[in-house]
Amino acid sequence: MLILQMKKSSLTRKAHFIGPKIRNLRKSNRLTMEDLSMRCIQIDADSAPSVSYLSMIENGKRVPSEKMLDTIAEVFQKEVEWFLDESFEAVSIPSKANKGGIAGIPLEPGFLFEKDHLQIVIPEMLSQTGTTGRQFAHLLIRAHQEHHQNNFPDLEKAAEEIGQKQLPISLEQIKLICKNQGLTIHWFERKNIKQEDKSGNLVKTVVRSFFEAPNKIYVNKIMQKHPERLKYDLATHIGHKVLHGSDGFESVNIAGRGSSQMTHGFSEASTEALTLNSEDILRAWRHFECSFFAAALLCPKAPLRQYLNRNAYSINTTKDLEVSSSVLMRRMTAVSPYPHWHYFDAYTGGNLKAVYRGNGIPLPWGNMRLVADPCKHWAVFRMLNDNDQSSAQISVMNNGSDTRIYCCESTHTKDLANNPHVLCAGVDLNPALESQGKNANEIATELMDVCRAKGGTSRIPKHIKDDLRSVAKILNIEWIERGIEEDAMIICPRSELCPRQPECVKHQGKKISTDNIHSIREEIIAASK
Repeated sequence: MLILQMKKSSLTRKAHFIGPKIRNLRKSNRLTMEDLSMRCIQIDADSAPSVSYLSMIENGKRVPSEKMLDTIAEVFQKEVEWFLDESFEAVSIPSKANKGGIAGIPLEPGFLFEKDHLQIVIPEMLSQTGTTGRQFAHLLIRAHQEHHQNNFPDLEKAAEEIGQKQLPISLEQIKLICKNQGLTIHWFERKNIKQEDKSGNLVKTVVRSFFEAPNKIYVNKIMQKHPERLKYDLATHIGHKVLHGSDGFESVNIAGRGSSQMTHGFSEASTEALTLNSEDILRAWRHFECSFFAAALLCPKAPLRQYLNRNAYSINTTKDLEVSSSVLMRRMTAVSPYPHWHYFDAYTGGNLKAVYRGNGIPLPWGNMRLVADPCKHWAVFRMLNDNDQSSAQISVMNNGSDTRIYCCESTHTKDLANNPHVLCAGVDLNPALESQGKNANEIATELMDVCRAKGGTSRIPKHIKDDLRSVAKILNIEWIERGIEEDAMIICPRSELCPRQPECVKHQGKKISTDNIHSIREEIIAASK
């Protein structure tokens, strides 16, 4: 009894330390009070704080009970004593300015980047590099999407107003929304189209659906066998109606390896014009908005976030949600409080149909051109030739001057045209490690050295595994814990940069670098003195 009274007295005495520490931990892990309350309920519903009580704890107006503090400590993988330590530890909160995607460069000297110059140079660049206007439009929008880390509240709000945040939302409810929006569904029959791409590979595509102004949605009958995909297509057309008033300026939805979803007519499905005009940009942006709206309608942000928390971000819950794996995995990147995600949709032959990099991970290859030497150890590459349905992998990679640890979950699936492809969702673990006061770069470098000593692949040392497992529990992502139990692998953006010893691929000859040229310059100057 005396010990219990002493503990209660200690909690009361140090309440002004506990509240700020909980608040800083919560914010550094980008959790809302509702998120933290829900996580506590998952651990111990009887001792979990409500949102209002948690607010009072953080503001020093209430003191958590011993059991409640134990539960909060377990969420953040901290010892209870850490909360009672009077030495206040500042927690680094990630900057909102730290956006994803590829790093930018200063546009200097500024006079070379004037608008008049860019209007001339960009079309010339596209023509000389063989880049289509359509590809460039996609690149512009992807840069915008990654910079904002999939945060588009206006599109989320528009979808929530139409769908009333229903999760799951049934096909019949989607059809009812179509009816209420004055849209009618018309069915057509069209089989797969088979043709060869530029590399001689057989490409199968199928037209799924398209919109005809002012109010007709044409849908391929094959979609009737795939209700989750039918829901998504109908949702994109609802988005066109809600966001753009059914003006008819919309894309055709096409399934198939490398197929573009920006075309507005069947004859243009294979057209690759090396020009850029305002319609290319507008159609690409319309497609993005309608696609994002559709995913938000099928998986509204708040309900999906709660669902993913309850199911630890498992990708095997698509049947319960009545959505495709693609929709679920893409929505994870938008609804998770942790912003450092990436997503790939990859087909054989080096074709990257979709990509999102809120964590700035370098691409293993691009959708602008094929890469001759992709690193074969990326999970998304291994899965292309693997029949496993899903796979979790811990990867370590040199990214500029940093070494980073990534974890991803990949799944093997087929599109509506029966083409096999791999969906991959992953996270950068370095920011999560840093938010726990760890030196992420040192941990990643040590893991890189361990893997390099074993030829590029190694079991994860126990102390690093403990750090990663702690992060997995805080993020509440179950496939990180599965990945920890497998071998970690070194990956690289290109095999010519392979840090393995020996290298995976032997390269002939060496490129002349600017460092070599600089050395020659210095030798000439020294000899002339």
